[in-house]
Amino acid sequence: MTSAVLVQGLYRQPEHFIRVAEGLRAAGVDLVAPELHRGSLTADTAAVQAAVDVLAEPPLVLGHSYGGSVITGLSGVGRLVYLAAFVSDTGESAAGLRGASAELKAAIEPQTDGSTRLDASRAVDALYADRPGRLAAWAAGLLRAQAAGCGRGVPECQSWKHAPSVYVVCTRGRAIAPSLQQVMAARCDSVRESETGHSPFVGQPELVIDLVLELLDAWDAPGWADRGITTTQ
Repeated sequence: MTSAVLVQGLYRQPEHFIRVAEGLRAAGVDLVAPELHRGSLTADTAAVQAAVDVLAEPPLVLGHSYGGSVITGLSGVGRLVYLAAFVSDTGESAAGLRGASAELKAAIEPQTDGSTRLDASRAVDALYADRPGRLAAWAAGLLRAQAAGCGRGVPECQSWKHAPSVYVVCTRGRAIAPSLQQVMAARCDSVRESETGHSPFVGQPELVIDLVLELLDAWDAPGWADRGITTTQ
C-alpha cells in the first residue's frame, strides 16, 4: 500500500498538514488531503470518499479530531488511523460523545450567520499548547469559520468495524480529553500513545510521517499483524 489520505478536523484546512504532506510525498507516498467544511458531515464524507475512490488501491486514511467522524463513514479503505479523533459507533456523533473540552468551548465564537469561529489566542491554548510561539501562531492563523452542525452529524457506517484501525492518543491534548480518547481507542485494533498536544502534525510532523510510513510498510510485510499498545514519543 502506497496511498494515503489526510483528513483534517473542524476549523482546519489541508494546509495544516503541509509539513506532513511534504515528508510523505518525498518518501514516495501517493497523497491526497481533500478540502472539508462543505456544510455537513455527509457532504464532508462524500468529498473524502470521492478522493478514496479515484486512488489505484485502498489507501491508508488518517483522520484528525472531527476527521475521525468523516473517515468512520468511508468504504473501500485499506487502513484507518485515528489521530486524537472521534470513533463513532452506531447512532453516535462527535457532539454526542461530549468531545469538546472546556478550553475548546471557550474559544468558540458564534457568528451572525450561524457559523462559528475560534478565537485565535484561545485556540492556541486548546490546540497548540505544546507548540507556543511562531508555529502555533501560524497554525491559528489558518483556522477558518465552520458551518453549524457538522459535529452533530452521525456517520452512516462504522468503517473501523471492517478495516484495520489504529488510534493515536495525544496524552497532552487539551481539545479532546485523553480519558475520552482512551475510551474511543478501545474500539480500534491497535493503540499508540504520543506525548504531544492535540495537533502533533504542526510542531512535530516527523512523528506523523514516521507513523504513516511505518504502517504502510507493515501493511506490505508478509505475515503482517498489528495488535497491542506501544508508545511513540
